[in-house]
Amino acid sequence: MFFFTSKEGYTMYMGKDKFENEDLIKYGIPEDFWFHVDDLSSAHVYLRLQKNQRLEDVSEETIMECAQLVKANSIEGCKKKEVYVVYTRWRNLLKTNNMVAGQVSYHDKTKVKRVKVVKDNSIVNALNRTKTESFPDLAAQQEARAAEHRADLKAKKRAEMAAEQQAKVEAEEAARLRSYESLMHGEMKSNADLAANLTGNEETDVNDFEDDFM
Repeated sequence: MFFFTSKEGYTMYMGKDKFENEDLIKYGIPEDFWFHVDDLSSAHVYLRLQKNQRLEDVSEETIMECAQLVKANSIEGCKKKEVYVVYTRWRNLLKTNNMVAGQVSYHDKTKVKRVKVVKDNSIVNALNRTKTESFPDLAAQQEARAAEHRADLKAKKRAEMAAEQQAKVEAEEAARLRSYESLMHGEMKSNADLAANLTGNEETDVNDFEDDFM
């Protein structure tokens, strides 16, 4: 596999033949974006984003670097002044048993973007100066990322359960306070009624007392 570094520090990589391309199709991770010359044979170039990063966060300059790289590594495309390049998330790639090595389709064609690329050797030359070759264990990398994803899901579930429990406790406390306030209000009202009754009785007793002497 060949690795490149964009101006903004992103890792870009591609297989050097159709067999390595097959491995890249099989062992990608969610942060990978795939680039290919539209309707022509070409290398499969991948852009690796950071975890939880969106493609919208990536500059047009970086997208064009990927597109120029894939154009330059197309036998037919590199001879043309301009081509179109398609790109999509790795997980949107669809591989079926009847496809030849390196061939892919898409789960959802509406999620495939397309960009016009005019030949620019300066971009390709700059990328080639960062070029290195490596042979990573793609299956192990994918499993490590999957394990991280499972751990993230468990942590999210624990956080949701804790939040639900906290909300339940707060609701119960609020209900207890409302019940207490209602009780106190009832007692205060009863005391006021009692006081009013006592005052009324006292006035009646005085009037009756005075009537006895009339």
